[in-house]
Amino acid sequence: MYIIKLDAIDSTNTYLKEVCATKLPKDFTVVIAESQTKGRGQMGTNWQAEHGKNLTVSVFKELSGFELNNQFYISMVVSLAISKALKAFKIPKLSIKWPNDILSEKLKICGILIENIVKSSTLQGSVVGFGLNVNQKYFEDLPQASSMSSLTGIIYNKDEVLSEILKQLGTYFELLEAEKFSEIKLEYEHLLFRKDRPSTFQTNDFITFSGIIQGVTKKGKLKVWTEDEIIKTFDLKEVTLLY
Repeated sequence: MYIIKLDAIDSTNTYLKEVCATKLPKDFTVVIAESQTKGRGQMGTNWQAEHGKNLTVSVFKELSGFELNNQFYISMVVSLAISKALKAFKIPKLSIKWPNDILSEKLKICGILIENIVKSSTLQGSVVGFGLNVNQKYFEDLPQASSMSSLTGIIYNKDEVLSEILKQLGTYFELLEAEKFSEIKLEYEHLLFRKDRPSTFQTNDFITFSGIIQGVTKKGKLKVWTEDEIIKTFDLKEVTLLY
């Protein structure tokens, strides 16, 4: 494992992707920044993080030969690894909000951004970025955000938290490389937020509807049992869970 520590940078994912553009780094190269000026989340959103209070990290995982059709399993194992690490720190009521936000109860404590390195239609590896709220207490205009410390009242050693996450990432990537797809999907769906509960959704053209999450497809689409008793599948850009 090769660890690069930075004080401030625009984005740890951008940094690692630029490295990958010239030469693939060593497997499990880790980039850590005390703050990001342009931290990114899913769908181009910004990630807020107070300087020195949280973990903003990107990890390069070499995955040459892994089938592109199975790329959502990368998202699944990363979500599971971080959830398992947080469980070790007694964070309560953990779940995964599709596709890969980590929640405690209904509050978001970790966001994940995975960017695959593809050359000539072949997967070379993944840049796995995550922002974990560790010791930050206040989140401006983000009522559904929280942190490990806010949830438990404990001030955490960030190095200890990161060490546990990296350990779990190693374990879950071993499952992935062993192609334990059914096992991974089952565990992911077990932690899926609001699975088997009536929920409200909104389409990208602002139409709301009710449904019950049944799970995900192998390619990561959300399976929802809709009001007309038909199971429909939705891509990330097609629907938003409103709770």
